[in-house]
Amino acid sequence: MRHLVRVYDALLFFMALIAAGTLIWLMISVVTSVVMRNLGMQPYAWLFTSSEYGLLYMTMLGAPWLVRERGHVHIELVTAALPPTLRRIVSRTVALACVAVSLILAWYGLQLFLTNIERNDYDVRAYYYPRWLLTITFPIAFSFMAVEFARFAFGRELMHSGEAGIHE
Repeated sequence: MRHLVRVYDALLFFMALIAAGTLIWLMISVVTSVVMRNLGMQPYAWLFTSSEYGLLYMTMLGAPWLVRERGHVHIELVTAALPPTLRRIVSRTVALACVAVSLILAWYGLQLFLTNIERNDYDVRAYYYPRWLLTITFPIAFSFMAVEFARFAFGRELMHSGEAGIHE
């Protein structure tokens, strides 16, 4: 079991690493595009398209790591006002709802991915890009998010700290 947890953690970290690398690529591609425009040149079409794809990959592959680190957006104002017992109940209920939503989105993402493979769909803009390479991120990322939310729903840690405001 420990080996499985290590593999899972390594995959989660690798997905976050890809998201971080994609963020760097987005910076490079936007700066390059702006510089080219300012020099009177036409930016390469693939530069814009790769940025669009990068936004999807960065968002989907980085989201599970953000859930683990509690880096996603949530409001602590209500949970901070609750007594500890009720806060635990609310936090675990919210986490459980997030598990359910993530599993539903993973299922529909898998259906979309399989449909893209079955139809042999391509995204045709600057180049032919198999659409399944985009939609594969949905079932993977949402499945990982369901696992991470489940850790808050059933584990020792709570998703909500009960402390309102910005804490760093």
